[in-house]
Amino acid sequence: MNEILKREALEYHSRVRPGKVEVIPTKSYRTAHDLSLAYSPGVAAVSEAVAANADDAYKYTTKGNLVGVISNGTAVLGLGNIGALASKPVMEGKGLLFKIMADIDVFDIEVNEQDIERFVDTVAAISPTFGGINLEDIKAPECFEIERRLVERLDIPVMHDDQHGTAIISSAALINALEINRKSIDEIKVVVNGAGAAAIATLRLYLALGVRVDNIVVCDRSGVVRADRGSLSEYKAQFATKRDLRTLEEALVGADMFLGLSTSNILNEKMLKSMAADPIVFALANPDPEVSYEVAMASRGDIIFATGRSDYPNQVNNVLGFPYIFRGALDVRASAINEAMKVAAVRALAALAHSDAPEEVVNAYEGVEFEFSRSYLIPKPLDPRLIVEVSVAVARAAIESGVARRMIEDWSDYREELKRRRGEVVCLRCMI
Repeated sequence: MNEILKREALEYHSRVRPGKVEVIPTKSYRTAHDLSLAYSPGVAAVSEAVAANADDAYKYTTKGNLVGVISNGTAVLGLGNIGALASKPVMEGKGLLFKIMADIDVFDIEVNEQDIERFVDTVAAISPTFGGINLEDIKAPECFEIERRLVERLDIPVMHDDQHGTAIISSAALINALEINRKSIDEIKVVVNGAGAAAIATLRLYLALGVRVDNIVVCDRSGVVRADRGSLSEYKAQFATKRDLRTLEEALVGADMFLGLSTSNILNEKMLKSMAADPIVFALANPDPEVSYEVAMASRGDIIFATGRSDYPNQVNNVLGFPYIFRGALDVRASAINEAMKVAAVRALAALAHSDAPEEVVNAYEGVEFEFSRSYLIPKPLDPRLIVEVSVAVARAAIESGVARRMIEDWSDYREELKRRRGEVVCLRCMI
């Protein structure tokens, strides 16, 4: 980050009112009678109602539209383990995105605890506040166990976005890339560089979509993750190969896809040229990908390329997923975010790239061609259709898979409700 951008970011966060979020009353409070209803003595009637029927919390409180964005600060952006307090600006930013994209309210909670059991106990203890919990910036491998335990203990949606967000968005891009290069998902050979939270979760979702585990090669800092390598975690062991490969360069020969969730500039032109025809290369390291867009596109004319950056085509951006996944889950009071809901989000995102983008999106991204192609695999973050199409798909999948506790009787009405939600917060986007 250059010094000018640093100064601008610090000034942005400190001006007028420090931070990026605030709490705003939703009920009148100007008279003594208003206050007697909002608090004592009137509020006691509401507490009695919730005590008698816990589901009434969704009727009388913010619970049904409130997500906890929770971190212990052990894996913040590319900054590493900088601590819970230092993660707060990022968690506030995540809260802002939830609100402006999907009209979901957020409390950001920074927990100063790195022990798995104590962290899980803390989050579980405060969970009655929320309708869902978004875990964020928690390092691997602890994040896998933390998410697993919380999913088992709680009856509200829990998702570690660093894992599943990348998995869902890149899966949508993969489905569309395979449509373009006319390859079958159960036949492609996939090479992954990086074996952290996002990589493992992405591979698990790829398996659910049809990629075969024996067609996957994973590389980490020590080279190819091989079955004969000692001291493998259970998460890496699932993807350990028996093939006689030692290096990323060896693994890429004849590969149909490269997925990078690692570090910058580890691919070169020779390595890209060694891949199969019409290779899919998702170089998702940020801010600098595993190979630059310029090098990748110059290396061969048949490449299908994506990064995590907004200044190149096919940005794999988690904001395409998490606001709308939680929106759909909250609206049916889902007890979890399960695999069926994630796959539904993947399919909805992939489908959107096939239809004409609205005029406001075309105007917002001047010079971009919005026609399904190698350079337009997934929709853009400002696409107003996301809140409708992804949320509806997730809500429907929750109902069909049996984790919903509220049914949607009229899907047309629900779609209109989602459009209204977007309309109520769209003016806030101008403030970003």
